[in-house]
Amino acid sequence: MKLQHIIAAVFVAGISAAHAGLSIGDPMTDTSVEMKNVDGSMVTIDSIKGEKGTLVIFTCNHCPFVIGWQDTMVELANTYAKKGVGVIFINSNDAEKYASDGMEGMQKMAKEEGYEFPYVVDATSDVARHYGAKKTPDVFLFDADGNLAYQGAVGEGGQKPKKGGELWLKDALDAVIAGETVENSQTKAVGCGIKFR
Repeated sequence: MKLQHIIAAVFVAGISAAHAGLSIGDPMTDTSVEMKNVDGSMVTIDSIKGEKGTLVIFTCNHCPFVIGWQDTMVELANTYAKKGVGVIFINSNDAEKYASDGMEGMQKMAKEEGYEFPYVVDATSDVARHYGAKKTPDVFLFDADGNLAYQGAVGEGGQKPKKGGELWLKDALDAVIAGETVENSQTKAVGCGIKFR
């Protein structure tokens, strides 16, 4: 193999590693990146961190999986925000590919669904890349120390919650608030692929 091919392979491997995303136990990343909220303010993950933990959900407006899980996600987010968990929903989709994922659609969704937390735009999609988010919704829950305690799906089911199914995120939130290790710390996020910029 020629030297330039070896160098190219190493370079590509380095890029892949850089965008591999977070693993359980890893610290929060991109905490100082300013993202525009539906109310027009600029928000960082640092600014919404909770005393008990921090919930970051990569989501959007148009995805049927997001729509199907919306009530559950918002109820959990609003409930646990009152219990000391910082909450932020992040839209990393390219609105040029899906116009409904633009700010106007975000504002409409946040108002209609009763978001009591920031819903922001990841303007470069790099926050999603650095976290390793690939789907909408994709959940990242950090403990009080800012380390990843749970990643994956909101709960059991496909496009909508399974009747009587487990809510893995709720279990994880309860564990984090109690200062305990999340028993089922990683599940497979199921949803639409993020439309990266």
